[in-house]
Amino acid sequence: MAGRDWEMVGAPNARDLGGLPGADGRRVRAGRLIRTPALGRLTDEDLPVLAKLGPVCVVDLRDGSEIAVAPSDRLVGEPRVVHLPVHDPEHPVFTYVSAVLLGHDLDAYAELAREGTAGAMAEIYRWFVTGESARVGFAEAVRLASRPENLPLVYHCSAGKDRTGWLTVILLTALGVDEATIRAEYLRNNALTASLRAVIVEAMRRQPELDVEAVLPVLEVRAGYLDAGYDEVRRVHGSFDGYLRDGLGLTDDDLTALRAQLLE
Repeated sequence: MAGRDWEMVGAPNARDLGGLPGADGRRVRAGRLIRTPALGRLTDEDLPVLAKLGPVCVVDLRDGSEIAVAPSDRLVGEPRVVHLPVHDPEHPVFTYVSAVLLGHDLDAYAELAREGTAGAMAEIYRWFVTGESARVGFAEAVRLASRPENLPLVYHCSAGKDRTGWLTVILLTALGVDEATIRAEYLRNNALTASLRAVIVEAMRRQPELDVEAVLPVLEVRAGYLDAGYDEVRRVHGSFDGYLRDGLGLTDDDLTALRAQLLE
């Protein structure tokens, strides 16, 4: 298996992208680029694992409204924390996911559930491509990852699967990783979070007023969500390269620096 899972109880889908095959037969460097969920649920036993990783920079893709109601990230050392909110109040899925993970009252999201959370999730992935805060936040995250003073770099959102997942797609594509490998890496989230999902679903089944089937789409990643993002890239920019350059404003220098730092 490429890279490694960091096996933290409070961050079950944390993983190193190292080892994945990139451009020119080179592989992504290990211990440099780590994706995680929010770190507020780390246990005391998780902290030495994070310390071994030794993040220099932590990129948080959550909005301030999400951060305010969540446990504070548990960090070790003194990493630079950069907030790059990828959030649109017109898309309540962001706060819905946070509410589910934190066990908050979901009554406010009844309309979203009726409209269909799977469709809302696909719409979010299309918005990742065109939304202003998405384009700004994802582009700056790539630039941070291209600079040696920010490595090792940890990046996360709330659940570590959607915003974190799409940023991973961007980074790995820019590093020359093929789409099939990227897709497999993205879908690994479901196996890694199966136990957590089971606990959440079991708790919800004890509340008969909640529609568990409406919640499941926001707890998982699905190939259809990724397809929606890729389709929007092609619709708006023609190709992923066009998206990197025109949608995100990344230059040849940015992409060359990223590969220099993150490919062996």
